[in-house]
Amino acid sequence: MSSIIVLLSVAVCALLLGAGLTILLRPKSGGGTDADLLARLYVLVEREAATARSDIAAQRNSMVEMERAMGGRIERMRTELAEQLGALAGGLGREQAEARAAQAEALRNLADTSAQQLASIRRAVTEQLHEAVEQQMQTSFQRVLEQFSAMQKAMGEVRAMTGQIGDLKRLFSNVKTRGGWGEAQLRAILDDVLPPGTYESNVRIGNGNDVVEFAIRMPVKSSTPPLLPVDSKFPTEAYERLLNAADEGDTAAEKAARKSLENTMRLEARKISSKYIHPPKTVEFAVLYLPTDGLYTEVARMPGLIDDLGRQFRVMVMGPALMPAMLRTIHLGYVTLALEERTETIARLLGATRQEMIKMDGVLDKLARNAQAMSFSIEEARRRTRSVSRKLRELDEPEDNASGTEESEIEFTGVDSNGTASG
Repeated sequence: MSSIIVLLSVAVCALLLGAGLTILLRPKSGGGTDADLLARLYVLVEREAATARSDIAAQRNSMVEMERAMGGRIERMRTELAEQLGALAGGLGREQAEARAAQAEALRNLADTSAQQLASIRRAVTEQLHEAVEQQMQTSFQRVLEQFSAMQKAMGEVRAMTGQIGDLKRLFSNVKTRGGWGEAQLRAILDDVLPPGTYESNVRIGNGNDVVEFAIRMPVKSSTPPLLPVDSKFPTEAYERLLNAADEGDTAAEKAARKSLENTMRLEARKISSKYIHPPKTVEFAVLYLPTDGLYTEVARMPGLIDDLGRQFRVMVMGPALMPAMLRTIHLGYVTLALEERTETIARLLGATRQEMIKMDGVLDKLARNAQAMSFSIEEARRRTRSVSRKLRELDEPEDNASGTEESEIEFTGVDSNGTASG
């Protein structure tokens, strides 16, 4: 703004100087006049200059005042803005502080809750572990005591059995006694697994005098079910030679004893096949029972022996561990047979029930037709009764209205006040 005023002042001065120069450059008519003009011009220029200076000073003063006012206003605006910004910053700071405090409080509460939960979990886990460890230690200690007492008892039993081994050896040296022991063991297994009356002992199957120890009736639908021969064999001589050779480490003797045991098993299987397998009185195979699992294990270790006995002589070799499984299969066959018989009985009962239901349906149909005819007869009787009632009403006109109204209701509905059908 001040630069504009200065430019205006310079322009005015330039105009005045131009006017003075124009006057000076005119042709002179008289010296006194020019001096007067110059003096007037000088005075005018001075006056204009003074006026311009005074205007410039006034304008400068006004500009200074305006600048001062603008500066004050700007300063006030800056102060107000600073105060607003300070208030806003303070509010934001307070809000942030409050939010930070709330967040810290929430985190503190969460940490306290988590710590309490962890402490409770730790206490529970510690208590459970302590109880489990105590229980485990008590159980282990009790088990150790039981095992120790069992060991002492077993040692006593071993001492007793040591003295009985000689007796057992003498007992099993007798072939008849050895066979009786195997037969008794087999009978106990049969009694434990099979239902009563499903097997016979000492059965003569062929035409000769050969008697099989046990014959199991197979679960089939027949009046004379086929029998399964089961014979017990205990070749202890070859088995003991095999065990003694294995203990002494004599390979040749062990091989010879194993070969002798194999030959004995083949011989016994051939005897069973020729004596006890006679279809259709028996099934097409028989069972050779070995009383000990050790003997059965040695026989099973011989390559292809059990398969050869089954293929050539149709004899199955069973030990104490396998015999109950086969007997449970036979028992399951008896259960299946009983279920089939019961199913047939139920089917016959359902067939008879169906026939009775068909007959009952016919009886109900007849009853429905009779009931419909009876309903028609009752409706016809009611219609005739209403007709007679109307004629009687025409004859009884002089009677009181109440009685007539009651009779009309009875005639119309066909039911008296007690709820019974009229007519």
